[in-house]
Amino acid sequence: MVRAILGLWRWRRNPLRRGTDLAESWVALAALLLILSVAPLAGALVGRAADGALQRSAREQQRTRYEVAATVVREVERSPLDPGPEVPTGRDTRSRVLADWRGPDGSTHHAPVLTTLKSPHHGDHFTIWTDPRGELAARPLDSTTATTHAVLAGTGAALAVGGLIEAGRRLIVWRMVRRRYARLDQAWLRAGPDWGRTGTGS
Repeated sequence: MVRAILGLWRWRRNPLRRGTDLAESWVALAALLLILSVAPLAGALVGRAADGALQRSAREQQRTRYEVAATVVREVERSPLDPGPEVPTGRDTRSRVLADWRGPDGSTHHAPVLTTLKSPHHGDHFTIWTDPRGELAARPLDSTTATTHAVLAGTGAALAVGGLIEAGRRLIVWRMVRRRYARLDQAWLRAGPDWGRTGTGS
């Protein structure tokens, strides 16, 4: 694209300039201007919209999820599908235990849960997140994480728009090149039968 844009100056008054050469340069310049203007704008709009939605979700989760204390009853046998302790997973080692806890509404619960306790024993305490009825829930989204996800969404949108513009430029140039070759083939067919004949200027 940059080479084609630089060609705008090179082809200004060049007698060898073809119309398609100049057209390709203008297409490249237009694509570059669109990438520099439209792509960042799209990224900003998508990022702002995503941040608004994620921040609302984070506030809702923080309002409706509670951190409560749970008590280990016993450790649950590891599933054959669970990675063994010697297998690195890139995450904290978690154990599955049967636990008791009381929900925010006063209800009692008894169910298997995951804990970060390295060696859980009966009576050990740890914290879990629940909804208002005491049912297990994921940790609520925090504002910083929501912002990070929004930035990633905006960046992805900007890159996607830039990629679409570049793809459009390549498609236009490809069609222009095909038409150029088609015209060359036609000129070749017209001139070919006269080659070598006397009186044709050969």
